[in-house]
Amino acid sequence: MHNLSHAAAQPPSPWVLRFAALIRAGGEVLDLACGEGRHARALAGLGLRVEAVDRDIGALAALADTASIDVRQADLEGGAWPYAGRGFDGIVVTNYLHRPLFPLLVDALREGGVLIYETFMLGNERFGRPSNPDFLLRPNELLDPFDALAVVAFEQGEVLLPKPAVVQRLCAVRIAAGMSPRLPESV
Repeated sequence: MHNLSHAAAQPPSPWVLRFAALIRAGGEVLDLACGEGRHARALAGLGLRVEAVDRDIGALAALADTASIDVRQADLEGGAWPYAGRGFDGIVVTNYLHRPLFPLLVDALREGGVLIYETFMLGNERFGRPSNPDFLLRPNELLDPFDALAVVAFEQGEVLLPKPAVVQRLCAVRIAAGMSPRLPESV
C-alpha cells in the first residue's frame, strides 16, 4: 500500500517547475513514470493537460479524479509503447531511467515541445539507491540521445536537497532548424 500523504509531502522538483514555463500554455504534457503524481499535479495547476503514466496502479490511484489529469497504467519497460502516433507539448521524466525509451520520447514531442528530464547518475551509489549502474546515467549521457533537440539547460553533479544525490538534468526543445529555443524568465 502506498502512503498517499507522502506524495503531497514531496514538493515538485525545482528543475521541473523552472522549465515548465516553456511548455505551450494549455498544452498537453506526458508525466512519464509519474509515481503518485507530484509533477502531474503541479503541471495541471499551471493550466496544462496532463497524461500521467506509471505501471503501479496503486500509485496512480493518488491521482484519481484530479482535474486536468488523465491516468494510464502501462508497463513502460515490458509492454508496447502506449503513445505511438501521439504528440505532446511537454514530457517530464524524473527519477526514472529506461534508455530504450529515449528515441520514443523524441518522437513524441511536437514541434516546440519541451523535454524536462532529471534523474540519478554515477556517483549516486555513495548515497544509496539507486546504486545499480544500469539505473545511473554516465557523465553527459543525456546529451547524446536527445541531440536532435535544442538544449536549453544541462547540468550534472551532486545536490543536497531534497536529499544528497548525484543527478543529471536536461531541458531541451524540439524546434525547427535555424530557430532558437525560448529561455525561461529569471526569478
